[in-house]
Amino acid sequence: MSNDIQFSPIPDGRQLLDSPVLDGQGLKALLEAGLTWLRNNQQAVNALNVFPVPDGDTGTNMVLTLQAAYNEILGMGDRNIGKIAHAIAQGALLGARGNSGVILSQLWRGFARALDNLEVMDAPLLVKALAEARNTAYKGVVRPVEGTILTVAKDIAQAAEAFTGKELKVEMLEALVEAADRSVQKTPELLPILKQAGVVDAGGKGLYFILEGMLRFVKGLSLETPLTTVVQPLASMRMEETMEEIEPGQDYEVVVDFRPNAPIDLEKFYSDLAEMGTSIQVGEGDGMYRMHIHVPTENRYRPIDYVMGLGTITKVSIENLIAQIEERRQEQSSATRLNLAKIEPGQIAVVAVSPGLGLSRIFASLGVAAIVEGGQTMNPSTEEILNAFENLPTDKIIILPNNKNIILAAQNAASMTVKKVAVIPSKSVPQGLSALLRYDPDGDFETVVKEMEEAIQEVITGEITTATRSVEINGVKVSQGEVIALLNGNLVGSSPSILEACQTLLEKANARERERITIFYGQNIAKAEVNKIADKIRELYPHHEIEIHEGGNPTIN
Repeated sequence: MSNDIQFSPIPDGRQLLDSPVLDGQGLKALLEAGLTWLRNNQQAVNALNVFPVPDGDTGTNMVLTLQAAYNEILGMGDRNIGKIAHAIAQGALLGARGNSGVILSQLWRGFARALDNLEVMDAPLLVKALAEARNTAYKGVVRPVEGTILTVAKDIAQAAEAFTGKELKVEMLEALVEAADRSVQKTPELLPILKQAGVVDAGGKGLYFILEGMLRFVKGLSLETPLTTVVQPLASMRMEETMEEIEPGQDYEVVVDFRPNAPIDLEKFYSDLAEMGTSIQVGEGDGMYRMHIHVPTENRYRPIDYVMGLGTITKVSIENLIAQIEERRQEQSSATRLNLAKIEPGQIAVVAVSPGLGLSRIFASLGVAAIVEGGQTMNPSTEEILNAFENLPTDKIIILPNNKNIILAAQNAASMTVKKVAVIPSKSVPQGLSALLRYDPDGDFETVVKEMEEAIQEVITGEITTATRSVEINGVKVSQGEVIALLNGNLVGSSPSILEACQTLLEKANARERERITIFYGQNIAKAEVNKIADKIRELYPHHEIEIHEGGNPTIN
């Protein structure tokens, strides 16, 4: 992860498509505009998560992926559009996070392949590039699902075909944006789970915002204020994620809780805050609002003074971001001091993705050679996974992603090395731990991989967390703030208490047919409460082996 992201002032883009061709610097300006608009609508994309859990990270993943792509061309002055496009694709590939980020990187990869080393791009070449982007993205997914970002990319490419043989004008970009919008609105008809949740596909919406930002740029419209302001439930605000995106000059994090004296004009609220800083989040619950922002030193009191004019402030927090970064580095450093397995040349090394220090200790005790920090809401990049095993003294690597949204990034990393790498498609930490029980560092590579793949099928994984919004999915009615239960990723229950949610989860999992129940508890629950829940589970399942482990992860497992 890099925190030295910079942005040059975006010039007036209204002259950009006056020429029938676009060069590398023109593409660079369009990318910057698309990234700026996506970032300013990031929370709107994050809010489109299907299940009402605090893991809406599609917008964050796409922003970080596109930031990595832009960083790659930041200092490039080349006019050759092929060189710029290939640099964008390389940056996106290494910086790709989550499924949406990986697919976005594949779109850029195909786009760049069509441009090769050409000096400029005209309308027919753009048609070809969008078609190649679509084809590459579809090939990059083993089982493509319609109603996702892939469908939106396909519809954009199809709309572009009408401009074959025409000139590159703003009308073409307008048509592509309109096609993206129509495609996004149709995603619930293609993917039933979206329709149940009452949302459109988040990845597709992110791609739409990228194109819309480019269009707004060439029309001379503002990129600073999002068209849709998003107020999140307080329970869903994941402010630790904003540490991924600290920009130069944003020295302090300011969080203000307040009760407004009158209804808030959210458009004006966001616009005024955007003049003070970045990484703006707004949450609301029971008449209380929470405002989060990153500001330069000279502005650290401005948001407080501003909010004071809107209502009664109940709580203020000001944190030095540099100090927070250093603290986080120290925490990561402590994780690297884990007793990881020492691998000899010729042995099989395992790399595991872990969402918490407690879980990392368990992984280390089972023989893992390298650990990548990440999980729900904090998907590691392709580059981070690649770096974890490239320097290990063996050419036989097994990766345990332990999250369904990290599998593609792990597969990307595997494709970028000369080492022999297998990705075990573990979708949860318990699956990863089960796989490790079959791990033999001195065994035959193919045999060990097969054994570990079979092991992940033997585990049932349940998750307990707090609902961030009200919804009905799969016949389960959920009210915001309730405790929900997910079984193997599917919503199975909603209850007023953690204990009731656990009981529902165990019943749905047919726990009586199992021998062991293992509890991994996260950051947001006290050990004493965990012990009470475990005691109750022992009463209900007296013949089962009950294990409790501190996970340190953001959710309760």
